[in-house]
Amino acid sequence: MTTASRVIRAFVRTARCATALPALAALATLIPATAAHAQTITLQQAIAMAQKDGPQARAALSQRESARQRDRAFNARLLPQLSLNGTIPQYNRSIISVPQPDGTFLYTPQTQTNGNLALSLSQQLPLTGGSLIVQSALTQTQLTGSQDFKSYSATPFQVQLIQPIFQANEQRWADREQSLNIEIAERQYLETRELIAVQTTAAFFDYYSARLTLINSKANAAVNDTLYTLNKGRLEVGKIGENDLLQSELALLRARAAVDQAQLEHDRSLSALRVALNLPKSAPLEVVVDSNVPDFDVDTVVAVQQALRNQSVIRQNEFNDVDARRRIAEARLTGGPNANVIASYGVNQTSPILNQAYKNPLDQQALSIRVSAPIFLWGAHSADVQSAQATRDQVTSNNQLSLANVEQNVRFTALGFAQARRGLIISSKADTVGAKRYEVAYNRYVIGRITYDQLYLAQQEKDAALASYVLALRTYWVNYYTLRQQTLYDFERKTLIR
Repeated sequence: MTTASRVIRAFVRTARCATALPALAALATLIPATAAHAQTITLQQAIAMAQKDGPQARAALSQRESARQRDRAFNARLLPQLSLNGTIPQYNRSIISVPQPDGTFLYTPQTQTNGNLALSLSQQLPLTGGSLIVQSALTQTQLTGSQDFKSYSATPFQVQLIQPIFQANEQRWADREQSLNIEIAERQYLETRELIAVQTTAAFFDYYSARLTLINSKANAAVNDTLYTLNKGRLEVGKIGENDLLQSELALLRARAAVDQAQLEHDRSLSALRVALNLPKSAPLEVVVDSNVPDFDVDTVVAVQQALRNQSVIRQNEFNDVDARRRIAEARLTGGPNANVIASYGVNQTSPILNQAYKNPLDQQALSIRVSAPIFLWGAHSADVQSAQATRDQVTSNNQLSLANVEQNVRFTALGFAQARRGLIISSKADTVGAKRYEVAYNRYVIGRITYDQLYLAQQEKDAALASYVLALRTYWVNYYTLRQQTLYDFERKTLIR
């Protein structure tokens, strides 16, 4: 018995007893692995590896961390800010003019040295958009030249309020936008993880399909080689014509070419899977696929509800709407009258001696209202407001379209998942039937009961059934993780994805 015959018979015996995998998938156990110590992984293990160490996973993690740190910095700036600033010193030497009693001027050199230092504690007021500042300051002025002078001015305590009036509250708008920004970043990270699962699933089954195709093409080449040898003997005894022998030889040549193409696709898909899992180029790898898949129903209404509740694009739409309303508020207030109120209260004192500048301080109060009221802007203010309103109308329309697309995509993904589950059952049965039919056709051809055309057709149908089954498995799992990615909801466990 030839090697090809033993492979075929072993394949047929495996086909009769296989329960977990289709017939030809079990034949993979008869083919040596890519390496003696190949790492064997399942789909779920591959996804876990890609989500932990894959290049895209690391980039997503860095992006989320960057967003978290920006949020932390934003919130930190809302807390009281302590700062120290000043000029130590400011030096100026120049010739100055000094008026004389007779009306003339005397030009004499003078040196001036100034210095100031202030310790400030400032707090933003998100409710009003103003700022509250508490500070302590000290200033020194010293002159030398035509006259000598030295003085200290101390402000031990001063409270200052700066409050814009009739202006957009930038702090309040920024706080709303930042809250949405961090939520968008967190949800985008979760979506990216599920997208990695989708992409890893595709790469995993691309390799699995390529491996089965390589195994199948080698088995076909071995069978066709055996049949060609058999047909040469039949031609010698006159049981078949030369045309049948040439047809058998042509099939053998095609099978050998298919092996070369399958080997190339096998190597390419294996390399792509290594990249997705962040494995070394030469790392041996083997995949294991279980035909048992989760069996659960997905309610399209629930799927749409979860998508509208959890998708990052929903929060992005909210951000766009808040930003558009902010631009309208700014356009309305920027071109109109506005004012700034600056009020302060404290104590201060001056003295040529430093420690005396802090004794018996006097009250210090200040109040100023700066007003700006444009009179005629040639319609610029009205145009700015209308432009901002038009932008918000555009944002509203885009948000409505975005929501409609989300609903449609999720609904059809849920329907596609249910169809993929049914298709997988049918494809699994078709693969078993195709393998059985090929076994019968092969045996009948060996005893001369059918033509080679009929055997070749059975072989093609067997190969197509195998490819269809692997594609059905791939489609099921891609739909499974796509549904998770679009809804951020685990329908199998009925929990949110965190």
